[in-house]
Amino acid sequence: MMQPSAPAVDSADVALAASGDRRAFERLYKAHVNRVFTLCTRMCGSRVRGEELTQDVFVRALEKLPQFRGDSAFSTWIHRVAVNIVLTDRKNEGRARRRIQEDEDEVGEGIFAAAASTPRDADRMDLAAAIDSLPPGARQIFVLHDVEGYKHEEIAELCGITAGGSKAQLHRARMLLREALTR
Repeated sequence: MMQPSAPAVDSADVALAASGDRRAFERLYKAHVNRVFTLCTRMCGSRVRGEELTQDVFVRALEKLPQFRGDSAFSTWIHRVAVNIVLTDRKNEGRARRRIQEDEDEVGEGIFAAAASTPRDADRMDLAAAIDSLPPGARQIFVLHDVEGYKHEEIAELCGITAGGSKAQLHRARMLLREALTR
């Protein structure tokens, strides 16, 4: 007996969940949570923050599900929701960091200056740790391109940069990774 394909099952559950069926949404959640969590964690560089962002993705998905038109697979749609949530979080984090930095400049050196000067133990660094150590912009482009398979034009649209900027960040990320892994 042939089982229905994942997109067919997703389509039925999407329709049910959009009409308020919590069990159908729970099935969608269980089917996609691992991939969404992995993407969020890789993009933000923190497992704890990845968990928080994964929750945000599914809350947003539940809110926006009635607007899902089905032009693409649900997995594609939820993946795009996840990328948008992480990018928005990153922008908000940058704004908050600038405000904190401005406050510290007025008060003097703070905890962030001490943390930034702490050396990392390069002897134990593996690929995941090397990726986590990349600057946020480089890490984001590296994950989107080399891990998730987005094209530079898609990354440019997602991140509000040029395709050339995406290529430059990817090159930078690869050079930093190479350097970190050869130490």
